[in-house]
Amino acid sequence: MNGAAAPEPTEAPAPSPQVPLDWRFSQVFGERGAGEDVQDVDIISAIEFNKSGHHLATGDRGGRVVLFERTDAKDHVSRKDAEKADYSISRHPEFRYKTEFQSHEPEFDYLKSLEIEEKINKIKWCQETNGASFLLSTNDKTIKFWKVQEKKVKKICEMNMNPSNAPANGSPAGSTMCGSSARTPNGGILKPGGLPLLRLPVVTSQETSLAANCRRVYAHAHDYHINSISNNSDGETFISADDLRINLWNLEISNQSFNIVDVKPTNMEDLTEVITSAEFHPSHCNTLAYSSSKGSIRLVDLRQSALCDTHSKLFEQHEAPGSRSFFTEIIASISDIKFSMDGRHILSRDYMTLKLWDVNMDSGPVATFQVHEYLRPKLCDLYENDSIFDKFECCQSGDGLRVATGSYSNIFRVFNCGAGGSEVTTLEATRNPTRRQIQNPARPARSLGSLTRVVRRGAENTGIDANGNSYDLSTKLLHLAWHPSENLIACAAANSLYMYYA
Repeated sequence: MNGAAAPEPTEAPAPSPQVPLDWRFSQVFGERGAGEDVQDVDIISAIEFNKSGHHLATGDRGGRVVLFERTDAKDHVSRKDAEKADYSISRHPEFRYKTEFQSHEPEFDYLKSLEIEEKINKIKWCQETNGASFLLSTNDKTIKFWKVQEKKVKKICEMNMNPSNAPANGSPAGSTMCGSSARTPNGGILKPGGLPLLRLPVVTSQETSLAANCRRVYAHAHDYHINSISNNSDGETFISADDLRINLWNLEISNQSFNIVDVKPTNMEDLTEVITSAEFHPSHCNTLAYSSSKGSIRLVDLRQSALCDTHSKLFEQHEAPGSRSFFTEIIASISDIKFSMDGRHILSRDYMTLKLWDVNMDSGPVATFQVHEYLRPKLCDLYENDSIFDKFECCQSGDGLRVATGSYSNIFRVFNCGAGGSEVTTLEATRNPTRRQIQNPARPARSLGSLTRVVRRGAENTGIDANGNSYDLSTKLLHLAWHPSENLIACAAANSLYMYYA
């Protein structure tokens, strides 16, 4: 109206590129010495941080659960004190061994003539109460609810009985029944008809010890092997999943569960897919997701019906025409899914790739990351030695900007999934995690065409990857976990627990 020119629209500033993380070795527990054999029962089979990240739990094939706690004071001081101490970026988080307990024992199902291994499949932390930690652990058939708490060791002192003069036949040592007086073991005189001075024992608590108590056992609810357990955000319920069913439990009730998903057909010959993983939404107590061996993810709303036969959303990627082969469905099987901290995305891992899905967009993944594409020409050999059925886990950073998963030769890869990010970092579970990234200029990288010839001439489980580095199928990094609020990754290489920070 006043003739002033309208301001021209300004373009939104482009997002600043993220600085690549500099990953460094933090610490290792159970490091294997050169030439040392690893016992099968010591191999780590599960890793899980608690919600605060101050505690870490691992389970192994021997049925044991080992707990670690954080010891560096960085998270326990005020900001003002931290500024005075001038914490540097290189200050790495430190954990220490806390305790361990035997969670599961080997069992035998006499009705089915089936051995039940003690191997821990999954561990999940529950809400802490009154300084006590609670967690769920499961093997193939049985889930257990554990309480881990510090207890004071009670000792009795100042007894007025002398232990060296133990009473015999009910009468005090050194006393006599005849005469006018008798002496008590501590030198007091017992007068006829009288009682000596009695000192009550004093209970003292000078030491503390950690005690793990099994509060509940959830058994006899799964006909097939349990592959997942997941806590609900309501703090009262959790789910357990096997190949064909997902059950809903109340933490307080161990003798009853509700079957909420059942994919078992009337005729088992019509079975086309099985459940591979399941997880509750981090904040919506009525929502859960489960993956299948066909590479699909189904989102389920528990408010729709008691038995969730129908899904609210289906996430799957359709294959390109003419690309189907004998191995297509095998490598499409999803081995692990994880919700992001905000519940906006779902991260899935199949044999060859990591996929990131937006829960509001079911047309396809928003990002796909190739984990070990150099193995694609080797699928036939991987099928023959059963490596193609290995189940790798995945994890995502608390801010949702990066994802990670494991591969062979004890390596894991970290991908940037933020806007405009293309960072890919390959790390090896050793004290020098970046050594595999150093290229040897004197040794040219082999083409994929020569890869097959190299493997057939050499060992059955070794070969050369696309960067000219050798890989070993017998050493694989299946299990890893990302700290909920920091760039800290814990991963398992056989019986060793490695930690890296950035």
